[in-house]
Amino acid sequence: MERSLIESIAAELTGSQPAQQLVRGIGDDAAVVRAGAALCVTSVDAMVQDVHFRLGEGADTPFDVGWRALAGALSDLAAMGARAGEAYVALGVSAEVGETGALELMRGAIELATQTKTVIAGGDVVTAPVLMACVTVVGWADDTSELVGRNGARVGDLVGVTGRLGGRHRRPRPRLNEGRALARAGVHAMIDLSDGLAADARHIGESSGVRLEIELAKLPLAEGVPTWEQAASAGEDYELCFCVAPDLRERMQDAVSEVSDVGVTWIGSVEPPGPADGPDRAGAVFSDERGEVVRLQGFEHSW
Repeated sequence: MERSLIESIAAELTGSQPAQQLVRGIGDDAAVVRAGAALCVTSVDAMVQDVHFRLGEGADTPFDVGWRALAGALSDLAAMGARAGEAYVALGVSAEVGETGALELMRGAIELATQTKTVIAGGDVVTAPVLMACVTVVGWADDTSELVGRNGARVGDLVGVTGRLGGRHRRPRPRLNEGRALARAGVHAMIDLSDGLAADARHIGESSGVRLEIELAKLPLAEGVPTWEQAASAGEDYELCFCVAPDLRERMQDAVSEVSDVGVTWIGSVEPPGPADGPDRAGAVFSDERGEVVRLQGFEHSW
């Protein structure tokens, strides 16, 4: 239902707004707008108690929530290849959490902002029935050639991912350096794995009009993740999935290794789409070690 609503909103916006400054709008991890000689890359990410996290003993702390709220938004900038700039945090504070919990949340966001050289420049505070954090991040680029969208995958490309999948860490690290390195090295398409590989690989395929064929046995599993299916379906990995020409394979590996030790794993290839009403239409297909298709779903909000 989440995707259907987004598509409906995009349809309502079509033709309703002047677009002279808009370079990329709805449909990518972040919007890109011309700001003088530079490009402004903006994303908004919201986290709501009992939807995205739970508070209490053995669950998330407000510090964790603040960290993850900023991490999720910054991960969108990473997927575009942008460099981080500013962040704006809007808080909905419940009576249960109060000022003490709200300040702890902000300390989590500030800790990650310091580590990623992001400036928290403002925001808003309101009363709410549950704790909520909505983060707007602004990234920057000097030229469109520095940025990557979801819609550039080409038939014959390899599909790769950074890091390991399925771990769902409470304090994930957005792959900002890796995203910029991959973009500079020439990836054709890229997305962050916030909703899980099963959902996000399909976004690349559908946006590009191609089919990503993913081999589950090749997925790099995070420690403690028992199955490939779980690694593909779990959300909030905040790793990057990307498509690149085969002859740039080593360049991509070297580019990532120069900025971090998370590594790159090659998990599939890009193929032409099948019939629009068939199982191999544009999107993504997942197969097990026997080559049999496995039906998988990533995370999507419903109501």
